[in-house]
Amino acid sequence: MADYGKAVFLSYASDDAEAASRIRDALQAAGVEVWFDKNELRGGDAWDASIRRQIKDCALFVPIISANTNARAEGYFRLEWKLAVDRSHLMADDQAFLLPAAIDDTQEATARVPDRFRELQWSRPFGAETPAAFADRALRLLTGRPAAQPAAPTRGAAAPAAHEAASIAVLPFVNMSRDEENEYFADGLSEELLNLLAKIGGLRVASRTSAFFFKGKDIDIPSVAKKLNVATILEGSVRKSGKRVRITAQLIDVTTDSHLWSDTYDRELDDIFAVQDDIAQAVVTELRGALLAKTGVKAAATGRTENAMAHQLVLQGRFYLERMTQADVARAMQLFQQATAADPHYAMAWVGLSRAYWSEAGYGWRPVREGFEKAREAARRAIEVAPDLAEAHVALGNVLMSYDWDWKGAMAEFERAIALAPASVEAIRSYSGTLGLLGRQDEALELLRKAVALDPLNWTSHRLMGLRCAIYGRLEEGEKALRTALDLNPTQGLANTFMATIRIFQGEPADALQWANREVLPDFKLLGVALAEHALGHREASDRALEALIAGHGASAAYQIAEACAARGEVDRSFEWLERAYVQRDPGLAHTNTDPHFKALRGDPRWRPFVEKMRLA
Repeated sequence: MADYGKAVFLSYASDDAEAASRIRDALQAAGVEVWFDKNELRGGDAWDASIRRQIKDCALFVPIISANTNARAEGYFRLEWKLAVDRSHLMADDQAFLLPAAIDDTQEATARVPDRFRELQWSRPFGAETPAAFADRALRLLTGRPAAQPAAPTRGAAAPAAHEAASIAVLPFVNMSRDEENEYFADGLSEELLNLLAKIGGLRVASRTSAFFFKGKDIDIPSVAKKLNVATILEGSVRKSGKRVRITAQLIDVTTDSHLWSDTYDRELDDIFAVQDDIAQAVVTELRGALLAKTGVKAAATGRTENAMAHQLVLQGRFYLERMTQADVARAMQLFQQATAADPHYAMAWVGLSRAYWSEAGYGWRPVREGFEKAREAARRAIEVAPDLAEAHVALGNVLMSYDWDWKGAMAEFERAIALAPASVEAIRSYSGTLGLLGRQDEALELLRKAVALDPLNWTSHRLMGLRCAIYGRLEEGEKALRTALDLNPTQGLANTFMATIRIFQGEPADALQWANREVLPDFKLLGVALAEHALGHREASDRALEALIAGHGASAAYQIAEACAARGEVDRSFEWLERAYVQRDPGLAHTNTDPHFKALRGDPRWRPFVEKMRLA
């Protein structure tokens, strides 16, 4: 065995001896001495003294955690764990010593282990790692240098193509704090790291929706990487207590299923951005051979604040905004407002506020004019304090597109955002939407396909692909995209109504009615039912749905009412509701010129003037 100073001590329950043997064999194959077989020692005081001495002298202590250790309230391994934890308290914070290894799906939050174990990043030698990859990690910790031989690839894991070497997914960091309210902090840290890395030229980053799809799911790293088409994975954990935070992070090479880098940070909340930069820089350093662009971490870190409280408020705001319910968006808005009050120069806080106002106006939860004007004001404030922040340009572009119908201005903002952050799925998707509204179908679909490829588990991208395909008459492709969107998020809004529309166009109105009745947004549900019942020839049922839509949502869904009237052949009534939508500045009007529901209106002399008024001619 090579001399690395001291050995690795494996601590395990007797029921796990077979798994421990496999880990031992992998360590020994890597040249690491292992103290393992307690049966080699005789029982009694000599046996006890030997175990204590080995724990005192070992270089790494590996507690093997499993359902068996969870089931046992007593056991000698628990004394070993206590002795190791006691020794760790005498060590410097940056000294690697405890290396927990879970050999099954036992979770940190519910495991019967010392709290000290929960503060560390766990290995999973038979899940996220192979025993060989675990041995590679242990060897790195023992030597402080890369292992001489790379760990063997996980069986069945496909190696990414060479051109994908500079690609990464940032998985949601695990919240190790006892307070579940700190979930937002762990999610926010992951998202900020993701956004930071996305601005590094030459590095392809899986976007938030795809990466966060795996949150709380028991799935091995190679499988995650294969689904996201990335070569590396960044994962970690967060423990927050008061103003102190401990962050562990590790970068995993999927090809070899081995660790490229790992570190632990114990900092004050005021230093959180320095930690983010350190982690991002470590990632860039490890991947530098595949990165050709000159963009650095500091250049990518724009739109920040030095105010720790404002930063926490923004993380909380994003957490609630992602839920997209009326109450959660309102809560998010309050948090973003508090953040901008705490630091008026915090660009990302203004971006969040703009998005919240845009969402409220778009969903009819706030008067349209008021909501979009406030969204515009917040987006412009973000650009004022951080002109090179891509998210700010996307926020302003969305207002110009949805409310001002300023297509040229919106495209300029989206193009600027893409220039600043080429991998921004949000920017690509928004730009695609504007091109589609102007009738540039092929370009719009090409960009949407790019967005889907960059963010394959983002249900919004698949939903938009379904909508665009329905509009362009690509019904089979649209149906496939919508089914994927609903598989990813069965409770989302709009997708069921879009599916009902496609099924009507495919000549399947009965099936369309079933899809319409699954819609979660009440106004769109009534629209879908009115359309499907009309296609079935059920005039009275269609009338009831349309009248309910008018009675309940006439002030916020004028465009949808115009769609229903047009599809039912009520041309005059449809034009009346289009004019109401125009006065109300209904965001749906952006789709007028390409919306297939208005086929019956296009030969009417009133159509051309209306389209010209919308600047869509």
